[in-house]
Formats: sequence, structure tokens, C-alpha cells
Amino acid sequence: MAAIEPMNQFLIHRIVPLPVEIPGVGTLDLSITNSVLFMLISAGLITLFFLVAARRQVVPGRLQAGAEILYDLIDKSLTGAMIGDRGRPFLPFVFTLFSLIAVMNIIGLVPTTFTVTSQLAVTGILAVMTFSIVVIVGFVRNGLGFFKLFVPSGVHWLMLIFLVPIEIFSFLVRPVTLAMRLFGNMIGGHVVMYMFASFVIALGAFAMHGGLASLGFAGAALSLSMVVALMALELIVAFLQAFVFAALTCTYLSDVVNLDHGH
Repeated sequence: MAAIEPMNQFLIHRIVPLPVEIPGVGTLDLSITNSVLFMLISAGLITLFFLVAARRQVVPGRLQAGAEILYDLIDKSLTGAMIGDRGRPFLPFVFTLFSLIAVMNIIGLVPTTFTVTSQLAVTGILAVMTFSIVVIVGFVRNGLGFFKLFVPSGVHWLMLIFLVPIEIFSFLVRPVTLAMRLFGNMIGGHVVMYMFASFVIALGAFAMHGGLASLGFAGAALSLSMVVALMALELIVAFLQAFVFAALTCTYLSDVVNLDHGH
């Protein structure tokens, strides 16, 4: 029987090699990998869904109603509630971020597909992009007053000697925590599901020997029920992690957008 290798599902494979020769620089690898493919599929599905759903009917159909529910969820529960009226310009970015992560997470639950968000490089880029936007918005809106973010109000200056470095450090680790939270939840859940699915096959094959070994069918059935339960749980986690990523993005944007109100 083949060895159980739960981490093999996260390996990157080239599907369409696209080496590009750049004179004086060398070869630039623009190959289409399984990760790139499912990112493109996710983006395509999101675009297709909203193109079909955006019919602006007075009495919305199911697709339009679903799109409006998602839009209201981000608008009223995140950007509006967490950032306020100043959060309206950031709604397209937060909504796109939420939609892309949610779809990539959900697609990764389908057998034979690839979980893009199980790659730290992907979650890291999303986190760095978000962090960069927060910093840029902070300086554009507040100028050098952006540094007031690291100076808690109403604190004695002696305490600031200790608190300011802590505030700066906690701010700089935000992209790390954003990336690791999404990456860790996706990779952990898939590994556990893979292990229980492997138990189904292994115990089922063992039970085929007959005799007392037939008790393996009971273990295989139990493992299969765990796979079903974990799949339902992972579906919730896939949506929840996208929501958490978007919520934290709104929290960080609120810090710099409403800096003059909070400090």
C-alpha cells in the first residue's frame, strides 16, 4: 500500500511551461501552475457570477438576491460598521478581497482541485498588499500625523518609552499574522481531512481480508462520517476565514482613516 503523504496535495506543479527569455537578465518563468490555474478559475467564476447577477431587476432573482446579500454583508457589517462613512471608498477593495479568498477556499474543498490559500506565498502577497494600502492611506490622509497611531492618547510620557516600541512592533507584524492565520487554517483542515480519507481506504482494504479484519469496515464507516463532518466544517471555515481577513483589513483601515478621531 502506498504511503500516506498528506502534504503532497499542496505541491506546486507546472501545467503550461512559459519560460520568457529577457536579454541581459536571463529566463523569467511565467509558467501556468496549478496554483495560478485555480486563481484564474476563481477570478473567472467571481466575474461571471456578478455579470450574470447584476441585472438590476426591481424584483431580484436568486442570483441577484445572493449577490446583494453578499454586498450588504460587506457594506453594512464591515466597511460601514467598522470604518464608518469614510469606509465607502474602500468597499470595492474589501469586497473583492473577501470574494476572492472565499471562492479560492471553497474551490479547494472540491476533490482533485488545488487550495490556493494553502500557499504561504499567496496569503503573504494578499497580506502585504493589504498592509501596503493601509500604510499608503495612512500617510495620504494624515501625513506625518500617521505616527500618532503608535502613541496612545492619555498615557504618561514615561510609559510611552515602553508602549511606542510595542505599538510599532504590533503594527509591523500585522501582515505576518494575516498571512499565517489564513494559511494555517487552510492547510491544517485539509491535512486532517486527508488523513481521515486515507483511513477510509486503508481500513476498507484491510477489512477485505475477512475474519476479524472485517471489523475494519466499521472503522472505515466511522472515518467516512468524520470526512463528511469535516467537509461541512471546512466549508464554514472557508467562508469564515475570508470574512475574518476582510474584517481585519477594515480594522486596520479604520485605524488610519479615523486616526484624527481616535487620537
